[in-house]
Parts: sequence; C-alpha cells; structure tokens
Amino acid sequence: MRLGHRAAAGGDRGFTLIELMIAMLIGVFLLGALLTIVQTNRTVFGDQNKMAQLQDGERMAMTMMSDVIQSGGYFPQPYNGNTLTGSLIAAAPFAAGAPAFAAGQAFDGIYSAAFPGDQLAVRYMTASGDGILNCSGLPNTSGANVLYTNIFQVQQDASGNWQLTCTVNGTQYNLVSGVTNLSVLYGVKQSAGASGNSVDTYMNANQVTAAGLWSSVISAMVQLTFTNPMAAASPAQPPTMLVQRVISVMAQSGPMQ
Repeated sequence: MRLGHRAAAGGDRGFTLIELMIAMLIGVFLLGALLTIVQTNRTVFGDQNKMAQLQDGERMAMTMMSDVIQSGGYFPQPYNGNTLTGSLIAAAPFAAGAPAFAAGQAFDGIYSAAFPGDQLAVRYMTASGDGILNCSGLPNTSGANVLYTNIFQVQQDASGNWQLTCTVNGTQYNLVSGVTNLSVLYGVKQSAGASGNSVDTYMNANQVTAAGLWSSVISAMVQLTFTNPMAAASPAQPPTMLVQRVISVMAQSGPMQ
C-alpha cells in the first residue's frame, strides 16, 4: 500500500522551476527570431517600394523631357505655306541670363556648374488636335496653332523639397520630386564642311551661344541627379543617383528608330 501511494504521488508531480525557465527561454528565442524575420521583411518591402518610386520618377522625367526635346523645331503643315522662322518667331529671352530667341530657334539654355544646374528651353508650334504634347502632358485643343515654350529646371517647392519643374508659356508644373540637379549638353555639327547631319561635338549652353550654333542642335544629352531614398538607412549607399539619356531632335535627325 505504501509503494502504491508513492507511485501515485509521483505521477501527480508538476514542472520544476528550472524546466519552466528553460521553456520560457526557448519561447523568447523563437519569438525574437520571428520578430527579426518580420522586421527584415518590412525593411526589404520598404526598400523595394522606395526603389520602385525612384525608378518611376526617373522614367517619368526622362519620358517627358524626351517627348518635348524630340519635338523641338516642329511646326504644322509646311505645305500650306508655314515656315520654321514664321512659326517660331523671334522672342525675348526666356530667363535672365539667356539670349533672346532668334526667328526659327527651337532650343536655348542657361549653363550653371553650380547646384541645381542648367535650364533648358524648347520651342515648337502645334496645330489644334495634332496630338503633340507640351511638358504639362496636354495637347493643343485651342482650335488654333499655338507656339509652346517649354522650360525645364530644378527648383524647390514651398516645403523646401527639390523637384524637376517645367514652365509652359508662363505656367509652372511640378513634374518629379527628388531631383536635385539638371545638366544638359547639346549635340551639334560644328564642322560645316563634314557630310551628313551627325553630331561631332557636345557643348554646354554657354559654348553653344558663343559659337552661334543654337540652330544646329541635333541632340541633347540630359543628366538628372536624384536623391537616393535608401542612403539614409544604409551608409554604404551613395547619396545620389544619376540618370542620363541622349535624345535626338526629330526635326534635325529624323524619327528615332
């Protein structure tokens, strides 16, 4: 009877304090591992989202600038008597420090080696309903021909954030945020005796003005500097990222293939 009583008493024995502490330690370890995985996934998702936003901004900025630059010098219905000089009439400078537009001049610019960089002006005339967009992304639906002057530059908004802007005939549009610098080199044919219509020299705006070659701009090499959204969280990341594209002027080089 005593042996049976001891066996029954031994079967009702609970966990010791050491066993409970070991179980709690294992639980805390597993919970910490789970939280680490969750936090890592959140960080990766956030980085991917930031990178996607940066790529979208790069794509939008370059697409908009490409569409406008390619249209430089366009004018409607030349077979009806329209001419380049009659459509792109002589005009005042687009900004302080820029030369005046000569008749027929499609491009102009201001060079600045300092932050936030250059300014680029592109002119063309569109007919109502022809589908040619200005840098606001809107077509001409006025019912008449309109001469558009599109001016790209980098400026700060009211909150102090840098962004790429475009001013169309006096109305400013904010295109892409996170852009801190704009650099433009103009591809020209400097050697008048060379055959063909290919770029042989890239110049900044001051050099083009000095050489009197604004009417000879065949392409533009555009470089935009974007703030790297992941630099703050990772010291190994560069603070900025550069995007560059060479854009042909269709009126000079023909449609891009």
